[in-house]
Amino acid sequence: MNLKKLLQAIGDCNRSRQERMYRLLVMFALIGLAAGIVSGVVAGENTVNLIAMTLALVVVSGITYFTIRYHKIQLGAVLIASLIIFFVLPYNFLTGGAIYGGAPIWFMFGVVFVCLVVEKKIKYVLIISSFFLCAVCYYIAYFYPELTISHTIQVAYVDSFATLSIVTIMTCGMILFQNAIYRSENELAQKQKKEIEEMNQMQSRFFSSMSHEIRTPINTIIGLNEMILREDVSDEVAVDAKNIQGASKMLLTLINDILDMSKIESGKMDIVPVAYDAGAMLSDIVNMIWIRAKEKGLEFHVDVDQALPSQLFGDEVRIKQILINLLNNAVKYTQEGSITLSIQCKRFEKGHAQVTYSVTDTGMGIKKENIPYLFSAFKRIDEEKNRYIEGTGLGLSIVKQLVDLMGGEIAVNSVYTKGSTFVVTLQQEIISEAEIGELNLEARHQLNTREHYKQSFEAPKAYVLIVDDNETNLMVAEKLLRDTKVNVDTVSSGKECLKKTLQNRYDVIFMDHLMPVMDGIECLHAIRKQPGGLNQETPVVILTANAGGENQALYRREGFDGYLLKPVSGIQLETELLRHLPKQLVNLTSAADSADMVEKAVFTHRKKIPVMISTDSTSDLPKNLVEKHQIAVIPYRVVTEDGEFMDGVETETDGILSYLEEKQNHAHSQPPAVEDYEEYFAEQLTKAQYIIHIVIAKNTSKAYENALEASKTFDNVSVIDSGQMSSGMGLTVLCAAEYAANGMPADAIIKEMEQRKKQVKTSFVVTSTEYLARSGRISSKVNTLCQAFMIHPVIVLKNSSMKVGAVRVGKRGYVWKKYIASTLRHQHEIDKKILFITYSGLTDEELREIEKQVKKKVVFERVIYQKASSAIATNCGPGAFGLIFMRNS
Repeated sequence: MNLKKLLQAIGDCNRSRQERMYRLLVMFALIGLAAGIVSGVVAGENTVNLIAMTLALVVVSGITYFTIRYHKIQLGAVLIASLIIFFVLPYNFLTGGAIYGGAPIWFMFGVVFVCLVVEKKIKYVLIISSFFLCAVCYYIAYFYPELTISHTIQVAYVDSFATLSIVTIMTCGMILFQNAIYRSENELAQKQKKEIEEMNQMQSRFFSSMSHEIRTPINTIIGLNEMILREDVSDEVAVDAKNIQGASKMLLTLINDILDMSKIESGKMDIVPVAYDAGAMLSDIVNMIWIRAKEKGLEFHVDVDQALPSQLFGDEVRIKQILINLLNNAVKYTQEGSITLSIQCKRFEKGHAQVTYSVTDTGMGIKKENIPYLFSAFKRIDEEKNRYIEGTGLGLSIVKQLVDLMGGEIAVNSVYTKGSTFVVTLQQEIISEAEIGELNLEARHQLNTREHYKQSFEAPKAYVLIVDDNETNLMVAEKLLRDTKVNVDTVSSGKECLKKTLQNRYDVIFMDHLMPVMDGIECLHAIRKQPGGLNQETPVVILTANAGGENQALYRREGFDGYLLKPVSGIQLETELLRHLPKQLVNLTSAADSADMVEKAVFTHRKKIPVMISTDSTSDLPKNLVEKHQIAVIPYRVVTEDGEFMDGVETETDGILSYLEEKQNHAHSQPPAVEDYEEYFAEQLTKAQYIIHIVIAKNTSKAYENALEASKTFDNVSVIDSGQMSSGMGLTVLCAAEYAANGMPADAIIKEMEQRKKQVKTSFVVTSTEYLARSGRISSKVNTLCQAFMIHPVIVLKNSSMKVGAVRVGKRGYVWKKYIASTLRHQHEIDKKILFITYSGLTDEELREIEKQVKKKVVFERVIYQKASSAIATNCGPGAFGLIFMRNS
């Protein structure tokens, strides 16, 4: 039985059990109704009551029949429960003696029935309704007893006893049946669990066997192809051989993906950290990816932080697998442009480092709705568009699970049709404090130049035995070792191996595992215990196609001295041999550079900042502070009758005020659209690992809504509602920027800003309400009233909304003095470090007068005069200004 059929059988079985339970419980309800009728007859109830109960019995029987026949179990349960609760129980109570009989006990039975039969939210609705109707019935019986039909004392006793007996028996029966069902389900669940475990084991064995069988011919392809590359062949043949080598490695990657997925699902994936050379690992990755990028005409850039430690402690194999999978994906889904691998490092105390790997492409990008499915196994997003792209659909799923196993994080930032960035963050130990420095992986060979192989050592007096049941594998291994001048014997079975080990002494033995009659493990034990054997202490290296950490552990336990996984290269074979050969037999050579063929990769060292603080142009911050704190700014749009203009880029405050004063022109500000924010965030993520974007109070503009929607495309972007506007929002931005500059992580900044933004005090006094009316903030009637009575509103920010905090009446100078005095009256609450005086359309003389009035109340360490942005000025008009500062916590 395959998994699909098993799950279908489980579903059918669940439906069958549900139907059996439904039938039994409804049967109890029918018995209860019948018993109620019998009890009524015995107790001498009136005929109308008995007829009504009989009618209910017939209706319930009919509902039961049709719902079972048409498999509408839940519908039937709800209908029957509703009939019992809303009709049968109240009617029985009012006509069956009220509290002087068995009616109250039937209410309890109704609640128990609903609990056992009905599912989902409707269950709780019916239970609450039952209690409510019970209360109503008691109320009627108490205050309007004439509406109930009473029993004689004898009938009441008989009815109460009969009902108690019937309900007790039925309730016990239902509970016992439920317990029996649960026991049956538990036994079935254990059986199904066992079947699924057996199927998983079969699947794992199949994948392992498939990997072994495929690796064997690939070993031949790669080994013989390497021999071609060593020979003096034409450039054309060398290029073809290189292509064969690349294709073989890609096939091997696909096989590894399938096997790894099987291991991860069965919980057998091991993370094996080792000390590794970061530069060497990057060189391997670049060598492999560059060829594929070159074939598609893509640029391949590498950006490595020079502070990256030269040696780290981590699972080099899995880190390389993660990066190769991400880079392969980037190449597959990019038709033109470039692929960039960026590596940043942040060192911590106690010899630890956080390494961030980013893979950026200019490909098709990912739709927002597809991002949640990105890491699902065998799932390919945008299937129609990507149907011609090769792959198993496993790569990203394996990447996600490997990152999780290593305790890291992976994030995706993508704009559809514009490209994607995958960011992987891993914690690793530092082995060497030496920095990797200027890493240069320039091409050592041009495109049509083959490698010139040179053996790493020669050992003409060394003797090696290779044992493998596959003649081709023996030929490949022998040829790969030919230039080392070692003396090689080959045998194709364990029996032949034991004959050789009796006759000759070998320095190293390479042994295959899966061989007929006697496998490699049995042969190893036989060698170690062989009477008169000459190789009981000889190092034996397993040379197998059985991949996986569990197999490596097996071979270590069994006593093998080394492990080589097919397909094996000449360099791997020589390296392993060199580890075990006696030093006196080895003559080292100055091996030629054997790096893979690579065109020059462009290396840059632009370090991404860990956290970038970003905001909108309405934050009204001085340019020097924006540059100092590396704050990114996206402009609003100012919409006029003559067109749209970018705030601070295509229009300035004085220009927009002049425009508004001419011919009663109208203008209003408009926040960036979702698409604008998406493009902006994507650009900023090329400069930062994380973005915190702070926007104007959410109830004053659609900026928060748009930015939040855009941020859903990115895992590394958070949006904060400042709850302020203008320089109040800017003050919030400066606080966040200081936290980021001090190295505070993004999540801590976000948490801290939720408190800090509440300390900002933002208010404005408006000289003329005409501009508020033009921008639609107030009605024309209110504007007319304000101008007639010289009313000047004071605008404050509260709960992320703009509100009128006070109203000042009089001439402008008088109103300004009153506003300043009122705003600064609680001096002990004011943080005196910085004050923003943000204004629109004021002269220098007016600003000096405002400063004079401020100093009478509070002396601030620093006062910043900030001209309001065009987007703000369109709403408040000339003559408006605000006092913005922090309150003490």
